[in-house]
Amino acid sequence: MNEELKDKALAERRNFLKLATAGGFTAALVAGAGGMLWSEEAAAQTAQEERERQAAAEYTMTLATAYVLGASRSYPIMQLDLKENIQNATNGKVYVKLAPGGQLGAGGALAQAVQGGTIQCAQHSLSNFAPFASVVDLINLPYFCGSNQRFTNLVTSDAWKGEVHPKIEASGFKALFYVVIDPRVVAVRAGGAGPVLSPSDLEGVKFRVPGSKMLQQYYRLVGANPTPVAWGETPSAIKQGVADALDPAVGALHVFGFADILSHVTFTQAVPDSQVYSVNLEWFNSLSSDVQEGLEFAGEVSAQQNLAKVPAARAYAMSELSKAGVEFHSLSEDQLAVWKETGGYQRSEWDQYKTDLAGSMGNFEKLEEAAGTMGRYYVHDA
Repeated sequence: MNEELKDKALAERRNFLKLATAGGFTAALVAGAGGMLWSEEAAAQTAQEERERQAAAEYTMTLATAYVLGASRSYPIMQLDLKENIQNATNGKVYVKLAPGGQLGAGGALAQAVQGGTIQCAQHSLSNFAPFASVVDLINLPYFCGSNQRFTNLVTSDAWKGEVHPKIEASGFKALFYVVIDPRVVAVRAGGAGPVLSPSDLEGVKFRVPGSKMLQQYYRLVGANPTPVAWGETPSAIKQGVADALDPAVGALHVFGFADILSHVTFTQAVPDSQVYSVNLEWFNSLSSDVQEGLEFAGEVSAQQNLAKVPAARAYAMSELSKAGVEFHSLSEDQLAVWKETGGYQRSEWDQYKTDLAGSMGNFEKLEEAAGTMGRYYVHDA
């Protein structure tokens, strides 16, 4: 049996390299994602189909992400689904060339590449939109839209589209669709403090934060010691005790290999770990109206697929982390109320952010109402 598995792995590697070196990297990725690389015949058929699609298309669209294709099992970034949906919804007029796994960069670098027109479409966090349209940083207000449902209500609302999208477009972007991953969590390193169930449990804890001033202020309010660490250096910082805790979504903790260095994870639901697919606006505007409509419809379909995928992805990530000994903690309404009272967006410490980012308290209140109003879409919360 081991020899059979070894032979299969060698065949998959050989066929992947064969397709990739023949100029069919996207075909190799599609074949791999479909489990067809073990068969030379199936891989060749996939490559032929991709060649025919690209030859028949009027436009080729490069779609770049920071995640490998298999990541959607625990981190529902939906890149292969989006490729398929765009090609089908535009009736084959757009061929999507994938650049996953950080090939063309990640985060802010991908946002800049889209803005500059180097690539047509990319995935990045909403926080990476903030330098181009600061209003989107409102999502980092604690408990403003931390739950999946409040976030979905907000970004699909007329208020968000009216207030935020014009500012995004003024910077040269079109938001194709927003990706729900899950709220950020409180994840404690192995050998560190015990489970964090209330803000008092964070006293003295060195909490890894990104460069966001808002997240730094939030963790100060709830009693932690915010410790800025670049993402690439975070695993070693957690291992060495430079930082005691961090806050990505559960899916991200699994994808980036934190399982063996964590002990406890608590669902505090303060801030969303959310993503967006952005498109270069000038390129989008150059397309015929039917292709534009197809792209928008593909974004809509992909968004609904993403929402349906969230609980299954979370369950898989939790299962895998649990195997490594990580314990999970959900909070009661009374426990969540303490977190909200201690660091939530209703506190006066956040008023300046509200007016600076939204433009006025009146604008902020419109967005607040949108976040709290059930929209067209339901999504599961942890």
